[in-house]
Amino acid sequence: MQIIKSFVKLFVFVCPVTAIAQTTYLNQGSKEQQIIDRLEIKQMRNTSINFSGIKPFSRKAIISEIEFLDSAQAGYNDPTGANRFKGWGNMNLTRVDKYNIRSLYMNNSEWVTVPHEDANSRWPVLKTFYKTKPNLLEVNTKDFFLALNPVLQFRYMKESDNNQTLFLNSRGVTIRGRIANKIGFSSTIIENQERGPSYFQNRVNGTKALPGSGFYKPFKTTGFDYFDARGYITFTAAKYIDLQFGYDKNFIGDGYRSLFLSDWGNSYLFLKLNTKIWKVNYQNIFMELMPQFRKRSDSLLSRKYAAMHHLSMNVTKWLNIGLFEGVIFGRQNHFDFQYLNPIIFYRHIEGTVGSPDNALAGIDFKANIAHRFQLYGQFLLDEFILKKVKDDPTNWVNKWGLQAGVKYVDAFGLKNLDLQVEVNRVRPFTYSHNDTIANYTHYNQPLAHPLGSNFQEVIGILRYQPLPKWRAEAKLLYYYQGLDSAGINYGSNPFRDYTTRSMENGFKIGSGDKATCFNGILDISYEFRENLFFEFSLQQRNYKLSSSPSSTNSTTVGLGLRLNMARRTYDF
Repeated sequence: MQIIKSFVKLFVFVCPVTAIAQTTYLNQGSKEQQIIDRLEIKQMRNTSINFSGIKPFSRKAIISEIEFLDSAQAGYNDPTGANRFKGWGNMNLTRVDKYNIRSLYMNNSEWVTVPHEDANSRWPVLKTFYKTKPNLLEVNTKDFFLALNPVLQFRYMKESDNNQTLFLNSRGVTIRGRIANKIGFSSTIIENQERGPSYFQNRVNGTKALPGSGFYKPFKTTGFDYFDARGYITFTAAKYIDLQFGYDKNFIGDGYRSLFLSDWGNSYLFLKLNTKIWKVNYQNIFMELMPQFRKRSDSLLSRKYAAMHHLSMNVTKWLNIGLFEGVIFGRQNHFDFQYLNPIIFYRHIEGTVGSPDNALAGIDFKANIAHRFQLYGQFLLDEFILKKVKDDPTNWVNKWGLQAGVKYVDAFGLKNLDLQVEVNRVRPFTYSHNDTIANYTHYNQPLAHPLGSNFQEVIGILRYQPLPKWRAEAKLLYYYQGLDSAGINYGSNPFRDYTTRSMENGFKIGSGDKATCFNGILDISYEFRENLFFEFSLQQRNYKLSSSPSSTNSTTVGLGLRLNMARRTYDF
């Protein structure tokens, strides 16, 4: 941690903070994600939204782009009579789209330059609180912006064949702000008590880490008590370079899952540099992570480190292509200075220092088509020997992952019905390493896909917003995965040293004790007021192992209330 802090100080000294306004970022799982996806596909042009595969989104960049597209719908003729927005206004925005754009403005008011009086509340509380509809307390002056809000999520659920009541009780506060147009800051603190479905409890007890968080304490025998605290500061080091330093999560990709870097697991300390100029966006992330552990008492946990970069470019008006590279290195509680170079290829550095580290590379793409469709995908390469691929495709060394997906907005001509289909396929032993430190994990959880490796997954998602305040989302997930059997390492667990394998070839996706899982989730919500949702959920999960004659099936029904917080999902 100390070396990352020192690097921040050094960078600020070399590239002093300028007077360029600094942004914060949309919260994980924010409702704005759907309207951003829809506008990106509908406008199908070379804009800042095309870099939306890098999450979380910059509030400043999103509002600037939405204002431009919003103005394009109205059209504008310059003094010569020419239409300034010719070719940009044909997005066929629905009434619900326009409602969601107004909501986007309200929730990011510090960057909005167009009139949005509908954000003001009719009846502020004590003339101080909820002066605006989204924020409990909002201060917006020339040199200072502050938004403070409560965070709540109460859900009660009933699972078949389970006599216990399932629940989630979350309470906290979130705050964001900007000081003198130079420093941005954000912090979220949430206290949680949770008893999820049986398979969720089994996963926590098996990994000793709680999905989405990490550290926890027992609560009411089979429940979990945990604290989720995140925060960061941001500033602009140069005209085109933004810096973010804090403790939070990141996501790289356009899919529901990511094979590069996911926000599914625990938060981590990081320094992020994002350079955006011309048609190029280049991002570097330096991270402090935790190797696998078994915590027995109050003691300091060991550390490992990671460095990742992602370069994406709008090669045409409708096509974006990106290159990814990352490395996990297991130095004993210290950072390797050679990986601070933000440009050089990490594979070269790995070879220079003796090739002890776990380096990965990948390519991703996104293509917007006919103002209705988006094709996207990722290809991850852990290790690759061309001769083995040709002559011995089942050899363990062929470690790669593949994602392919499509999004379809206003499907079949039905307004505000969006569909998404995604396939993820990851070979055995991908993400693992020849030691138990430099594997692609953090805090007893995968850094990328939650299943680890040796699986194939198909995801179907339907999102429908028939009226501004009503939302429905249905997810169907099916996967099969080869698990370890009789102590034999079949390459599904990235925590296991791949040198413990019992053979050199014969590894196919699903090899081992084959597990199959169907997980269907239905969520229906009503937005009673801005960011306050009443929710109903229904989930059916069927799970079977080839080594067992019986299957584990469960049906879960739930009701909930959610304010300024992402919906809790059990999607594995």
